[in-house]
Order: sequence, then C-alpha cells, then structure tokens
Amino acid sequence: MTELKVTLIRSAAHRLPNQQKIVKALGLGRINSTATLPDNAATRGALMKIAHLISVEEINK
Repeated sequence: MTELKVTLIRSAAHRLPNQQKIVKALGLGRINSTATLPDNAATRGALMKIAHLISVEEINK
C-alpha cells in the first residue's frame, strides 16, 4: 500500500478558514512539518484543496 509524505512549504496563516482547518486536520503545524498519510480518495481530496501550500511525495511500502 502506498502512503503520501506531505510537507507544508507555505504558511496557512491569512488563508481561508477552511484551508487552515484542513492543514491542522492533516497534522501539519509549522512550515517544513511533515506527515505520512494513507493514499486514499479522502486524503487526495483534502490535499487538492491546499495544493498551493504543500509538497507531496509517494512512499511505497
């Protein structure tokens, strides 16, 4: 199963409240913080909403 390594590369401050909530829900707090998330439709949908703030890498297990 593949997982996604998500890194916050831009600040969520001064963004839409919905985008700020998504960043927090994914476990990202500060710039350069990373989270390993499962690769599924719900995660991909959340990542698309904040694509301009993050970088994503696929991790194969």
